[in-house]
Amino acid sequence: MDTKILLTEKEMPTSWYNIVPDLPVPLPPLLHPATKEPTILPPPLFPMALVKQEDTKDPYVEIPDEVRDIYKLWRPTPMYRAFRLEKALGTPAKIFYKYEGVSPAGSHKPNTAVAQAYYNKKEGVKRLATETGAGQWGSALALACNLMGLECKVYMVRASYNQKPYRRIMMETWGAKVVPSPSPDTEFGRSLLAKDPNHPGSLGIAISEAVEDAFPREDTRYSLGSVLNHVLMHQTIIGQEAKKQMDKAGLYPDIVIGCVGGGSNFAGLAFPYIQDKLKKGKKIKIIACEPDACPTLTKGPYAYDFGDTAKMAPIVKMYTLGHTFVPPAIHAGGLRYHGMSPIVSLLQKEGIIEARAYPQKAVFQAALIFARSEGIIPAPEPSHAIKAVIDEAEECKHTGESKTILLALSGHGHFDLGAYDSFLSGKLEDYAYPKEKVEEALKLLPII
Repeated sequence: MDTKILLTEKEMPTSWYNIVPDLPVPLPPLLHPATKEPTILPPPLFPMALVKQEDTKDPYVEIPDEVRDIYKLWRPTPMYRAFRLEKALGTPAKIFYKYEGVSPAGSHKPNTAVAQAYYNKKEGVKRLATETGAGQWGSALALACNLMGLECKVYMVRASYNQKPYRRIMMETWGAKVVPSPSPDTEFGRSLLAKDPNHPGSLGIAISEAVEDAFPREDTRYSLGSVLNHVLMHQTIIGQEAKKQMDKAGLYPDIVIGCVGGGSNFAGLAFPYIQDKLKKGKKIKIIACEPDACPTLTKGPYAYDFGDTAKMAPIVKMYTLGHTFVPPAIHAGGLRYHGMSPIVSLLQKEGIIEARAYPQKAVFQAALIFARSEGIIPAPEPSHAIKAVIDEAEECKHTGESKTILLALSGHGHFDLGAYDSFLSGKLEDYAYPKEKVEEALKLLPII
């Protein structure tokens, strides 16, 4: 069998897959942050095309030609058989990984960033405001705005802004304006800095700042890199490609694994396989992996909560640690979100997927095993999924089963070498589950 399984540009999917019509129960509605009544995504923040995609019941949505043309810069992405990892682990399992680190921004995020920039440009928007945790999303939107001729303002979580300066430089190279969040550029940011000038920030806070930036400006819309239905739908090109590649390999995965912060990387690979599980009765284990320091799916309640800290975004039914929760400054900045995608949350609630949480040091140990066998240095976020892959492969070694495992490798870790340096030098901290901070945040629930 070949190490790389490739598709031609002609084999690239022409539509995104929308899982909503296939869900076993309906999604709970979004609620207005003030009235608590059912609502839609607010048109002052999003273009109408994306508002419609958020609520569409169509099982497939056609990918515009202009978006597909840009996708061809890196899509279809390669799938690899991890022969060397299998040998290093001494496992009979067959391990594959779908690698999204070949995009110009180095992750899966441009799959939705390009689409969102396209729809905004089509409706006359001149400028997009957004947040970013580790910088993967901000990099992707900066790239997309550059390609579409839009301005881009990025509120980058301060902990990551300080840890990952080269991510900021990448965004600025593509023309984006990047500030640490909380920032002095918004009323909400100024209020937090007045209390704590060294506030580490969180994705919930950065979202609030970006929403505050976009709401009063007619030329600006807000752009989100995860959580929302249309964002996860745009990522399903990953799983659709993966199914074609696994067909070429003559195999079907027994286990599909991805990391979760808001859910976009996991959804991109997993949703097309969940479709098989729901509609064709496929027996497949699907695992979502998160950090011990921000264990939304594994320790949060399933409840209505605000998507942002300032309570300006719609209220969402999801697994949550509370909208005021500020996670420890782990290096997997893209997984430091208090909530979770409504769809991923519903799948967890219904028992269709399972969730696992891992501590930071174990995650980096898994990343090191992967880097030293497969050669690719993974980002900290998908390294949580690599840890689960190794666990499942070790289980196969004990049972003698030759299961097929498919990993979502969402991006490379070239901008995370400071974290690797901390791990290799023995300085990396292992943050425990911040139980007291979560309990304090959850006192504000239920919202309704």
